Amino acid sequence: MSVTRIGFIGTGIMGGHMARRLVEAGFAVSAWNRSREKAEALAPFGVSVATAAAEAARDADVVVSMLSSGPVCDEVLFGTNAAADAMPRGSTLVVMSSIPVDTARKQGALAAQRGIRYVDAPVSGGEKGADEGTLALMAGGEADTIEALKPVFAPLGRVTHVGPVGGGSLAKLANQLIVASNICAVAEALLLAERGGADPARVHEALLGGFADSAVFRQHGRRMIEADFVPGGPAKYQVKDTGTALALAASLGLSLPVATEVDRIFRSLVDNGGGDLDHSAAIVELRRINFR
Repeated sequence: MSVTRIGFIGTGIMGGHMARRLVEAGFAVSAWNRSREKAEALAPFGVSVATAAAEAARDADVVVSMLSSGPVCDEVLFGTNAAADAMPRGSTLVVMSSIPVDTARKQGALAAQRGIRYVDAPVSGGEKGADEGTLALMAGGEADTIEALKPVFAPLGRVTHVGPVGGGSLAKLANQLIVASNICAVAEALLLAERGGADPARVHEALLGGFADSAVFRQHGRRMIEADFVPGGPAKYQVKDTGTALALAASLGLSLPVATEVDRIFRSLVDNGGGDLDHSAAIVELRRINFR
């Protein structure tokens, strides 16, 4: 598979950085976003701004989706004026959005009907990882397709083939449960240290490199202490992912008590109007009421 032209659909907090990095790696990128100004901000980097998703997909060797949810992906990619209908036969659709496993599998079948290869490859690493090209990419699909896509994935981060279509979305759900639980645990631990009379910044420093250390602890813990909440993933997206994971667990006959409590914590904030807060800011807000 020779890839020179990429259609990029969804240039939000992470997608914008990813599209820019692909242009900087030498690909011709046509981008579309529902809020056009976000796509237009990429024009100085050499990104061509499309007026519709289908326009971005037309003539592309690979189309990358970084839309916000499964329903949005379904509508933009396969609904009215579907982007997938504009893709050439033999091209590849890579959905990097966080979507339900069943959604990925259904989309894979719809893509196959159009003669399009399909990979679900959600990412983890946040805006920082997208900006620096250090994302973790979890790819589900045919091994030879994912191998051929490595030049596309390389500017974005590290890719791991985790199984057939749907496997990437399943891995992302596992990732999100760990991240959401870790954010809550870090907030509680720092609250305990602060209320007990210790300097939370010094406690944070002391725990670096130990078993409590993690990317969440390093990045989000520091932001909690400093109340430095740059734009990031909103809390409502955590609820979307924890809810999806719990629904899948229920269908498999699994009980996930930690995930259930974490889902309740985030959902309580969303239900009280805090869904658009950065998820670390949201948990700091909940810290003030001891999660009650």
